[in-house]
Amino acid sequence: MPEPHGSTAVSAGAGSTGAPGRSLLEVEGLTSAYGPVRALDGVTLSAEAGRITAVLGANGAGKTTLLRTISGLVRPQAGSVRLDGEDITKAPVEAMVGKGMSHVPEGRGVIAELTVDENLRVGSLFRGKVGKDEFDRVYDLFPRIAERRNNAAHTLSGGERQMLVIGRALLAQPRILLLDEPSLGLAPRIVAQIFGLLRQLVDRDGLSVLLVEQNARSALSVADVGVVLNLGKVVVTDQARTLMADEGLRHAYLGF
Repeated sequence: MPEPHGSTAVSAGAGSTGAPGRSLLEVEGLTSAYGPVRALDGVTLSAEAGRITAVLGANGAGKTTLLRTISGLVRPQAGSVRLDGEDITKAPVEAMVGKGMSHVPEGRGVIAELTVDENLRVGSLFRGKVGKDEFDRVYDLFPRIAERRNNAAHTLSGGERQMLVIGRALLAQPRILLLDEPSLGLAPRIVAQIFGLLRQLVDRDGLSVLLVEQNARSALSVADVGVVLNLGKVVVTDQARTLMADEGLRHAYLGF
């Protein structure tokens, strides 16, 4: 197996808070556990503003736990998380949106009984008043859900639900968007559409994305930087195109 590399800069930061190259998110020595099972073991990485960072690895590598710990859903045993220089390690979950972080968990968690429009309005609750222009912008990004804005969320397809939860997260106007397995269970055409939109939001609007994915090939095709986890530890951090070209590493850790 490839020898572990040292961590290099990663990516994150929406709302154009600075040119790429400036660290927005900094994770240092993060250790988290579920009972006796250590899911993260001293993870260190940094995320640059205005880029996509893909966190990759097999099931059980610690990818979801990493996002849950960064966003405060899991409290770490050790280590720290800093967003734009502010230590947010112990910040309550409900404060994260106000600090500029939106987390879209795995599973496309819409509120099934509410309409598309009502689901979007839930996403604006912790950000204060959100105007019509912001809602129109989300509908412009996702014309498919615009067509169904008055439909109950349970009538949407899997791809439409994914678009809805991403749109809901964007209404909070984050500096960094944490996305957990957005491709799960979706057709390749829909995955390509969603990833292409993420790339557009980063390049055009300065959004920063920390993307957890098991579909490593698709993730690396749109990411700037890749971070590979294995058994709760960072194995390698490098430019996405470099990881894509490293056949030995891909076979050892990424399954393609």
